[in-house]
Amino acid sequence: MAKTPLSPRQWHPPKDVGLRGPFAPNAALAGIDVIPILGTGAEDVAVDSRGRIYTGTREGYILRISADGRPVERIVQTGGRPLGIEIHPDGYLIVCDAHRGLLRIHPDTAEVEVLISEVNGAPLRIPNNCAIASDGTIYFSDSSQHFGLAEFKGDIIAHTGSGRLLRRQPDGTVEVLLDGLNFANGVALADDESFVLVAETSGYSVVRLDLTGPSAGRRSVIIENLPGLPDNMSTGSDGVFWIAMPSVRNKLLDLLLPRPGFLRKAIWAMPDRLQPDASRITWVIGINGEGTVVRNLQGPGTAYHYVTGVREHDGKLYLGSLVEPGVAVIELKR
Repeated sequence: MAKTPLSPRQWHPPKDVGLRGPFAPNAALAGIDVIPILGTGAEDVAVDSRGRIYTGTREGYILRISADGRPVERIVQTGGRPLGIEIHPDGYLIVCDAHRGLLRIHPDTAEVEVLISEVNGAPLRIPNNCAIASDGTIYFSDSSQHFGLAEFKGDIIAHTGSGRLLRRQPDGTVEVLLDGLNFANGVALADDESFVLVAETSGYSVVRLDLTGPSAGRRSVIIENLPGLPDNMSTGSDGVFWIAMPSVRNKLLDLLLPRPGFLRKAIWAMPDRLQPDASRITWVIGINGEGTVVRNLQGPGTAYHYVTGVREHDGKLYLGSLVEPGVAVIELKR
């Protein structure tokens, strides 16, 4: 099957400062435990009030894992590829399914309802991550308007800047809050719901949109020039926003982005194994609402890597991965 054609957009990435300063290497995640799952690619994780873990797999299943890690049960097959997963205030799951759209899933009845599959007549290409307000309003990202999940690298190599942050009101109304994002990914909502954050994976940054007060509607980049690629986000305790970091930046990609488009087209035409790829590391960071890095937890990536989801619950961190056949967990030391 032919690949989607590339229309590269030139971009001059800021100089990569590497893992130094607030991102200095450490072994905080070296002792991580891994809970095996039924399948592969537990891309994101959510934890309910009873400590039960929810995740989705490459095979399309939504899984529920008991608080002690056993048993692992398959709740439902979505018919797609579940990515971001959140627990609605009413108890059901909201799932960003890369193939089917934004889903509502009742974990006890296995009922699956498609809430949104298109916006303004155009299909969602990669609904990726979401956050839910207390009234049920859903903020969610659509990473690209040109590429689907199977070709997500194409969007990153082309640097399309076509990602969006959207909002679904409880009455079903959908609006685009932000566009022009560089592979919109993780979404997190402030505890007081005064602002929402969205990660730009291929922009190495996090964008803040103020929702209330005199600055409502203001868009600002609160952290930029990250030495890695930010993925899913979640709201933790003490004002911390957790960000999964699947990889450090790729030197070849940074070298290609400012150069003529034909070079990237040539790379895109090559087999996937020859294209820029993720490094092997276990890594999450925590920032505050102003973008200051307050946590930086790393590991060697031997037992678990390509971290795409992170969730804090009851003194522990739970990690998901786009490629690993398990959910990782570690005690969160203060």
